[in-house]
Amino acid sequence: MAAKKKAAKTKAKAKTKTVAKKAAAKKKTVARKTAAKKKTPVKKAGKKDKHVTKKVARPKAAGSKAVGKATPKKTKTQRQPAPPSISSHAGPVPGIAPYVEKRGEEYMNEKQSEHFRQILLAWKRELMEEVDRTVHHMQDEAANFPDPNDRATQESDFSMELRTRDRERKLIKKIDESLMNLDNEDYGYCDACGVEIGIRRLEARPTATQCIDCKTLDEIREKQMG
Repeated sequence: MAAKKKAAKTKAKAKTKTVAKKAAAKKKTVARKTAAKKKTPVKKAGKKDKHVTKKVARPKAAGSKAVGKATPKKTKTQRQPAPPSISSHAGPVPGIAPYVEKRGEEYMNEKQSEHFRQILLAWKRELMEEVDRTVHHMQDEAANFPDPNDRATQESDFSMELRTRDRERKLIKKIDESLMNLDNEDYGYCDACGVEIGIRRLEARPTATQCIDCKTLDEIREKQMG
């Protein structure tokens, strides 16, 4: 009987040991699984991973159009032409405003003739004042310098002024001829072809006697001959 009891006790002890070993092994496997789960984050459906780096929005290049968005059309604002002023006059006399033509107006009528007469007379008056100023300047500055360099500088300055005044003297002669053409009602027409020279060309060059086409041909011939 005692032997049976001892055998039963040893069996019970062995059984408890095996149960304890199985429980310990089970705990170890559970601990490993939980540790592995903690290391690898579980992704939930429908949500992005926190560790994923966000995409940086790049600036759009100039001229690229956004897809799906209608770009508003730019409306061009038309600039109104500025009214003619005295400062916009391109002719030799800045104090006279350019002539404003009317629709259906006759070329070289009384108003236009008077306008160009004022330009020619004012231009001639200005040139005559320059001639008088040059004469007085030469009289005041005329002196015998002892230094030859100073004398050479003075003579070169005087020669330049005299050449300028000579050109202006020829220009005054052309102005007088233009005034005579105004009196004879021949002013404003081309001497070569007889067409109208034009208001704007005459305001830029009141002594012009040729239209722009004939003048261009003459310049081309001069270049070819030269």
